[in-house]
Amino acid sequence: MSNTRIVADSTVEFAIYLADQARLVSLPGFRKDVQIVEKNDLSPVTEIDRSVESFVRGMVEKTYPSHGFLGEEFGSLNLDAEELWVVDPIDGTRSFITGWPIWGTLLAKLRNGSPEIGLIDMPAIRERWLGICGKGCTFEDRSGVKQDCRVSSCETLAQARFYTTNILYFEPADRAKIEILLQTAAVPRFGGDCYSYGLLASGHVDLVVEAKLEPYDYFALIPVVESAGGIITDWSGNTLHQGSDGRVIAAATPQLHAAALEILQQI
Repeated sequence: MSNTRIVADSTVEFAIYLADQARLVSLPGFRKDVQIVEKNDLSPVTEIDRSVESFVRGMVEKTYPSHGFLGEEFGSLNLDAEELWVVDPIDGTRSFITGWPIWGTLLAKLRNGSPEIGLIDMPAIRERWLGICGKGCTFEDRSGVKQDCRVSSCETLAQARFYTTNILYFEPADRAKIEILLQTAAVPRFGGDCYSYGLLASGHVDLVVEAKLEPYDYFALIPVVESAGGIITDWSGNTLHQGSDGRVIAAATPQLHAAALEILQQI
């Protein structure tokens, strides 16, 4: 991905506005009695997921009628448009419905298939990462203080702070590889969803590996991780795109990325 692309300030401001307003939609439903429905893939969805996505989609259609839209709950609109917005309204719905505050809203803006803006917003703890192609990545804490993000310098698995999802979410063959990483890494941890990638951008986590992610799960992560100096690809080391198989690895350094890929690519 080229980092020389110019991203309009007005587009960035719109993404921030969407995140600010999405918080106002999601937070009132947190730790409240909300309706939970099981989707076809057995994952849960709430009325809050749908309300956030409906709001974001409506604002995109109103503000940028020529742009496309891809969301988790209501599908796509003008998917072949040059400019595409992608939203995961509640990344970590299981956390949301169990009162765990580590859930987020993911927003991405793509141009010609490449993410140029990525935003990880954590409403319940009031933290946010914003990655902009060519302009770096910033973290904003609950007090509104912003700081530039930079990944760690970790190069080896033996020193790595490693996050992954629930081991039960991996297919048996992939699970065996994850178990090797867990046994090799210095600090193995589970869970976190999108939060893990923000922590990686800020230098607190060195490696994140997951599977079964959808485009709305990973597009927003790409500018955040890459603009902080990290690497994020599929398990083959290829650039993530709309047709990727959902297996994602993010690492702080090329050396750590290569070491983890060597294990992930074992037959």
